[in-house]
Amino acid sequence: MMIIFDLDGTLLNTIDDLGYACNYALEKTGYPTHRIEDYPRMVGNGINNLIRRALPELERTEKNILRVREHFVPYYDEHNCDHTRPYDGIPQLLESLKMQGHQLAVASNKYQAATEKIVNHFFPDIFDVILGEREGIERKPNPQIVYDIIKSQKAKVERPKVLYIGDSLVDKETAMNAKVPFVACSWGFVSREALIDAGVARIVDKPEELMQL
Repeated sequence: MMIIFDLDGTLLNTIDDLGYACNYALEKTGYPTHRIEDYPRMVGNGINNLIRRALPELERTEKNILRVREHFVPYYDEHNCDHTRPYDGIPQLLESLKMQGHQLAVASNKYQAATEKIVNHFFPDIFDVILGEREGIERKPNPQIVYDIIKSQKAKVERPKVLYIGDSLVDKETAMNAKVPFVACSWGFVSREALIDAGVARIVDKPEELMQL
């Protein structure tokens, strides 16, 4: 089976490094910053959308977003592993799944270079396919990233043998659009209550629960 994982909020708690990078970029461009604990509600649709939500409402133009991004990306590239950590039980889960012969993939809305760096830093030699935001490819919830994983030369699976795991409603919509089964994890950036309200049928509260599915 090919098991596709979202990255931020599913495998790794990345919120502190994202928040510090965004605050650095906002400060550099003369905008007010935010508390780190406010950032979970801003993430989930790529860096540009994070910046858009972090900007004052009347300043959310494409020009301003790109201006902030110019400071965000170099800072984040240098500091994206400073405070980021795997959630408890995730390394053991991945090792167990790998030992059982499953193929593992990452599907993230984080830009490709950062996705590859972070995944390879925390989980070397674990994932068969690592895909993030790429130029010319629509980000999640567009299902193209799932299709690209499935048709990757490293992945020799058919769609019925795919499982998608994520923490957000974007992940739920991505799996639905790709017509693959979805399991939500409650330890990420979206509350269990919000997942239930959105009609998510399968929710796990600890990584080890995934082994029981």
